Amino acid sequence: MRRIQRSASRATRSSQAAWFSIQVLALMLHASPLPAQQPAQVVSPAPQSPSSGGQQSGAGAQLQTGTSSGLSTDARLLNLLADHQYRSVEAQLGQLPPDQAQFYSGILANRSNHLEQSIRLLEPLVAHVSESGDTGVPTDGSSSAGWSTAHEKLLRKTLAEDYLRLGEWAKAADAYQALDARFKDKLTSDEQDEIELPVKLLPLIRSNPPTTIEPCDPFKLPVSGDPLGLVDLPVFVDARSRNWMLDPTLPFNLIAHSTARDAGLKISTAGATISSLTGRTMQVHATVVPRFTIGGRLTLRDMTAFVYEDKDYFFPQASYQVEGVLGYPALAAMGSLTVNSDNTVFIRPARQISPPEKDDLLTTGARFYLDGDQVVVALGRAGNAGGDAPSQPGSAMPGKVADHAAGPPDAADGERMYAVDAGGQQTYLTSRYFDEHAAEFNQQKMEMFSLLGAQSPPQPAYTAENVPLQVGDSTVTLHFIHVLSQPLGTAALDDVYGVLGSDALGQLKSYTFDYRSMMFTAAAE
Repeated sequence: MRRIQRSASRATRSSQAAWFSIQVLALMLHASPLPAQQPAQVVSPAPQSPSSGGQQSGAGAQLQTGTSSGLSTDARLLNLLADHQYRSVEAQLGQLPPDQAQFYSGILANRSNHLEQSIRLLEPLVAHVSESGDTGVPTDGSSSAGWSTAHEKLLRKTLAEDYLRLGEWAKAADAYQALDARFKDKLTSDEQDEIELPVKLLPLIRSNPPTTIEPCDPFKLPVSGDPLGLVDLPVFVDARSRNWMLDPTLPFNLIAHSTARDAGLKISTAGATISSLTGRTMQVHATVVPRFTIGGRLTLRDMTAFVYEDKDYFFPQASYQVEGVLGYPALAAMGSLTVNSDNTVFIRPARQISPPEKDDLLTTGARFYLDGDQVVVALGRAGNAGGDAPSQPGSAMPGKVADHAAGPPDAADGERMYAVDAGGQQTYLTSRYFDEHAAEFNQQKMEMFSLLGAQSPPQPAYTAENVPLQVGDSTVTLHFIHVLSQPLGTAALDDVYGVLGSDALGQLKSYTFDYRSMMFTAAAE
């Protein structure tokens, strides 16, 4: 939902990529290459010409492997993580010392939403990583590379996200407070913005009861498109019918003050002042909904939600009042959500009464990952479906780090990472996409394109009449999509090939997010 007010998909925030780039320089000074190292090369592409392969780094440079750069394997893996190259990272785990392999496995488990596994791997490392600080020197005399500030920051943030997604409010509150306290002087304003919501809001709910979900069989229900072009689901707040907006990128559920008041909910006296939710300063309180039902079928007990003033989510031009927002906690309860073009959704709950049907779990399509509040989908290059078939959920990701000079790219290199923002109204492709397709726009006139809510000026762009995207073994084609011809200079935008908002998703016959298998599918009209 905050995408609506704040330039689609984090336009005013930097990602970990830019910060990691600085840390890599420190690692180069402190860490020696491992025996099994496959060194990498960072090459800056010409901004107006097609590039030759793989995912670029967040600052607009292209990350290629197979030639020497002097970076240690560990330093290169930090870059790959920041660049969302999860399959390439997993392919190199066998080259690492046990403690480093445990560290990166825990991060990957978080990105794949295997939260308990991530916690088991990362919790034992907290003290060890914190002791090393940013010295880059192991404290126990081991031969593995030392832990840096980059490692500790990533470790603590990932663990905090694990607790938050699991609804372990007290642990999540403590973890975010520790992260904020330990790195407060080292966090940029953008990084502080990224963790503002959990740091300020979790203390309000640390003693809230855990949400419980009653088992429910799969069901289909009608939905409505709201005046903002987003999806609203029918819900019942203690038996009172409402329509709540769907925003998978939001870490919490939200409820309007009038809705909470009409339902007789108890609203916390304590509140928090935040600015990163909509880009404007607003006061937020907390509540617990004793009984919350989605579509009259799926019931959540003791659901935590944060209460906002109605005026903070009122859109006067559309005369539209947002009654509530379904964030990640609701999506996790729904398990699998299919949105259809006939204004219906099909839900396969995470917990079901009857034994699931044979095809209940989605195992085909494209992998998607959760990176902070970003939903990142690994799509293939159209016409290269054979190289992008995903492995089964939970299994090792196939492939090796590609040597572009030696032969064709492998499955991981064939992936293109896109942010999917079902709570955002605007779709565009970045300069990373343009670099690979520049020749297609030779005869086209450039125009200026403005990002919704962005502080940056209009950007030079072209319009792609047809954009084929490979989703697993299927190809879907989007139409009339803006393509930025130059990097925005914001790593959170430049490190993906594009942001697919509700306007692009609305061109599809259907699309599915299965949070149980972390697979995404899409079907064209």
